[in-house]
Amino acid sequence: MPGGRPVAREEAVTLLRRHLGRVQNRVQQAFEAHELSGLAAARWLAALTDTVMVGIHAYTEAMLPPASGEKHWALVATGGYGRGVLAPFSDIDLLFLTDAGMGPRGRQSVEFMLYLLWDLGLKVGHATRSRADCIVDAKGDATVLTALLDARHVAGDDAVYRRFEEAFRKARAEWGLRPFLIAKRAERQQRHARYGESPFMVEPHVKEGRGGLRDLQTLYWLARYAFNVQRMPELVGPASPGGGLLLAEEARAIRRAWDFFWTVRFHLHIVTGRAEERLTFDLQPVVGARMGYTRHGLQDGVERFMKHFFLTVRDVARFTRILEPAIERASLGPPAVVPASDKALTEAGFALADGKIIAAPGHDFTIDPVLMLRIFRMARDRGLEIHPLAFRAIVRHARYVARLRGEKDASAEFLDILSGRDPATWLRMLNEAGLISRLLPDWQRIVGLMQFDTYHVFTVDEHTIETIGVLAALERGELGEIAPVASELIGQLQSRRALYVAMLLHDIAKGRGGDHSEIGAQLAQTICPTLGLTPEETETVSWLVLHHLLISQTAFKRDIEDPKTILDIAEVVQSPERLRLLLVLTVADMRAVGPKVWNGWKATLLRELYWRVAEVLAGGLSVPERDVRVARAKEAAALLLADRPKPEVDAFLELGYPGYWLSFDPETHARHAAMIQEAKEEKAPLTVRTRVLESRAVTEVTVYCTDHPGLFSKIAGALAVAGATIVDARIHTMTDGMALDTFWVQDAQGGAFEAPHRLARLAVLVEQALSGRLRLRDEIRKLKREPARLRAVTVPPRVVIDNHASNSFTVIEVNGRDRPGLLHDVTAAISDQGLQIASAHITTYGVRAVDVFYVKDVFGLKVENERKLVGLRRALEAALEMVDAPGGAPRRATAGAA
Repeated sequence: MPGGRPVAREEAVTLLRRHLGRVQNRVQQAFEAHELSGLAAARWLAALTDTVMVGIHAYTEAMLPPASGEKHWALVATGGYGRGVLAPFSDIDLLFLTDAGMGPRGRQSVEFMLYLLWDLGLKVGHATRSRADCIVDAKGDATVLTALLDARHVAGDDAVYRRFEEAFRKARAEWGLRPFLIAKRAERQQRHARYGESPFMVEPHVKEGRGGLRDLQTLYWLARYAFNVQRMPELVGPASPGGGLLLAEEARAIRRAWDFFWTVRFHLHIVTGRAEERLTFDLQPVVGARMGYTRHGLQDGVERFMKHFFLTVRDVARFTRILEPAIERASLGPPAVVPASDKALTEAGFALADGKIIAAPGHDFTIDPVLMLRIFRMARDRGLEIHPLAFRAIVRHARYVARLRGEKDASAEFLDILSGRDPATWLRMLNEAGLISRLLPDWQRIVGLMQFDTYHVFTVDEHTIETIGVLAALERGELGEIAPVASELIGQLQSRRALYVAMLLHDIAKGRGGDHSEIGAQLAQTICPTLGLTPEETETVSWLVLHHLLISQTAFKRDIEDPKTILDIAEVVQSPERLRLLLVLTVADMRAVGPKVWNGWKATLLRELYWRVAEVLAGGLSVPERDVRVARAKEAAALLLADRPKPEVDAFLELGYPGYWLSFDPETHARHAAMIQEAKEEKAPLTVRTRVLESRAVTEVTVYCTDHPGLFSKIAGALAVAGATIVDARIHTMTDGMALDTFWVQDAQGGAFEAPHRLARLAVLVEQALSGRLRLRDEIRKLKREPARLRAVTVPPRVVIDNHASNSFTVIEVNGRDRPGLLHDVTAAISDQGLQIASAHITTYGVRAVDVFYVKDVFGLKVENERKLVGLRRALEAALEMVDAPGGAPRRATAGAA
């Protein structure tokens, strides 16, 4: 204000914008130079923002001097800004506070300030309230109450703010903690339901997710409300409010968590240029690298960063479990420890405090560490909660559990929890307390271990616990409709305990490099005896860990109509009990990966594979000769066609090669016969039929037309344009040169493709593609691509050609990044090599596609010529690396575009 007079508004905006830019740049430069941690940067940014607010307030007062007799008002920061912390793109929450109502000049000043702030590009949350309004609104709305807990005077009449502060403190004392506590718990429950009940989601929400910044803030708000403290360390020591609710090391851990989350959050805002709070796949490596996480041994920097993140989340979950009940209880005085009315509980060394289980006086976890395991079992058996003081003691003394390795009583307690009632709930608590890692040191390596793909939803340890929860649900009969065979088989198992231990150990070797199944099987040989398992159980566990992917990989990546597929798996399994164990374990593993992984089609494939292998095992590892099975299939079809003219039936029975007759059931053969006859009578060059199979969650698409090279590729392209995902296919050329191709497709959500208008469009697109009227590549290019956040997940292209998996076909396995038109490109490459596709089996694991093809050459033989195999491999690798160029022509991907 030169000469004491305010400058024009336009000039003021320019000056303020320049000053604000300098403020933000100073903080960002210091933060990125690692001169400031995230928390320190947030505090400095808030303090420097205060200078802007004070300047704007002074400028407003100069431009609009208060009228005589006008009531004074105060500018108050609320929310995060009120706490004195601010992220680069956070909202700035302001309260324009008066003793009574705001006068006309005051309202004009508020409007003037707000327009200035908006012109500066700031996101401002604001409210204008009198002191009485604040009290009334806070009582009726927990969100307002929470914002006012963080209130801080910035500018204006300080006395107005002090009077509000005193009135608000008295009102809180009058209301008591309970209404606020109930409201914050309900809010947290809704927040967790929205952002994920598990704190170990692989794309966590830093601010709102479970165990994140908001959960820490909730603890602070509860302490602030109850004891009027400004910082959590004020709760340390016997003389502190509440009588010492926090230990010094806990206060330091809270500070570290607070600082870590703020550092992550600051980086997220700076990298994205917006108020981004979700740590997505594409941002994880960037933020991890900016925070200095580099590769150590076999662990990438991003994996180390995310492990630190999840361990911090676990700490916050612990603090919530310990501190929140302690704050609630503090107003009632110390808990009264009373002897348990249950004699067995007392004899076991436990008592009750506030109706929750706690170690009885004279029983010390450090002296008798098995009590730390036993308390969980006793709580489970009696439907009790573990007292926060007991849980805190368990966390502090978890290291003493290491003494129990190999001890009979401790192993019995752990196995009881593992395979008893509701095991997932209690294993999560054991994991949260750090006891599993102490009892099983190899477990520590998978705690918080990120699986940097888009297939798994949870960290390895959380996924493992989830699988055990699915096992228990199968035993309780809760998944009878979803997984009927597994639900039935689990009650027939003789090796129940071995199954639960195998489930616990099936991913124990992840993150070590190499085949985690093989390494895990070796670890099981060591771990199982320490848990008290017999040699027979140990061998079963080790075998299950070694082969835990066998069933799923066979069902989804091999032709289960091929007898060799069934015989190969039967030779590995060898016993009906092991087959039952393996199926149940596979179902639990898949169900626990994530909500979108399991569907009716996969359930059908697993079920059919199980029954076929079980039948072979029961019959002594043999199947009827191929000619016999073909003859039986024709006989069954002829019976169903008995009402048709004999010449028509005889002609149909001569059409198919043996592979055709062995690929379908008699009912399908009968439908095909009717379709073929109808096409002949109508002289239709193309017939497309669809059939929704609700029980399998797929739609069957049958295409009958003249065979020609590239037919599969064109149909695959048309189905992709229609929005259908192929999950399986059977390709047959009949003896008269016609093609009878069957595709099983799903929609994008993994369900049957069943809307009538979509089915009609699908048929039209197939016809247009085969007639050449549909420019497939142009249409495929228009399809929706994967979100940008998923591009950080690398999927190296890989081609595996196997001449041993089948007696009649060369089996090609193609691994690559899933994209619209991938199947079209890959099958076109196979066709261009002069090969015929007999069947295809399509699976996706997040962004990774695994497509398997059974092929023959033009002479109906396997592809065994080395030069031919080299050319085939190169053609497929080129197809995998192909992306769409902007001009429309396909081009090879560069390393960065792959």
